[in-house]
Amino acid sequence: MKEKHYITRSAWLRAAVLGANDGILSTASIAIGVAAASPMRDPIVIASLAGLVAGALSMAAGEYVSVSSQVDVETADIEREKKELETIPEMELLELAEIYESRGLDKKTALIVAQQLTDHNALEAHARDELGIHEMTQAKPLQAAIASGAAFITGGTLPLLVSLFVPVNYMVILQYVFATVFLIILGSLAAKAGGSSIPKAIIRITFWGTVAMGLTAFVGYLFNVNLG
Repeated sequence: MKEKHYITRSAWLRAAVLGANDGILSTASIAIGVAAASPMRDPIVIASLAGLVAGALSMAAGEYVSVSSQVDVETADIEREKKELETIPEMELLELAEIYESRGLDKKTALIVAQQLTDHNALEAHARDELGIHEMTQAKPLQAAIASGAAFITGGTLPLLVSLFVPVNYMVILQYVFATVFLIILGSLAAKAGGSSIPKAIIRITFWGTVAMGLTAFVGYLFNVNLG
């Protein structure tokens, strides 16, 4: 029976969790900030919608650019390794053997393993064991951008719906309550998808979410006082 591993999900899961978390927090924080400064529903909804659209586009673009930069670095390292394998193959073989020796193999066995892996696919062996680049965890810009943008929209839509339907007089407290519930659900789903601790994920995501929304509400109240 093949073992189940979660590392293959790391790239898209990281982008999706980050996007959904930002979507919930950004949109809810905008709604809370505006609601704390204004008793009208329209400014709250408009600001939340604008934040949702801008945030999703910014998130997707930022994720694509940052992950593309990572791909550029990985590609440059692989090209450099390819040239070294062509010009100094003996030194590269010894370098690979030293890596295996540092992981616990004796000198003779390490050299044998390095030679066999070099004969099989030298570039793949060096990319994996020297550079730490593996197909399962290799950066994928488009996948990360789509996952992040779509997750932001999904997460941000929830506070937007709250701003549309809950009583304006209780907007600040209900945005906070609903956002906290959404964050708890997100933390649970993310932990389950990644095979990690659910309580730990919930505590981490709700703590920082509470801090962000609390500071935004404080700023909103300050503006309300200044404008009054």
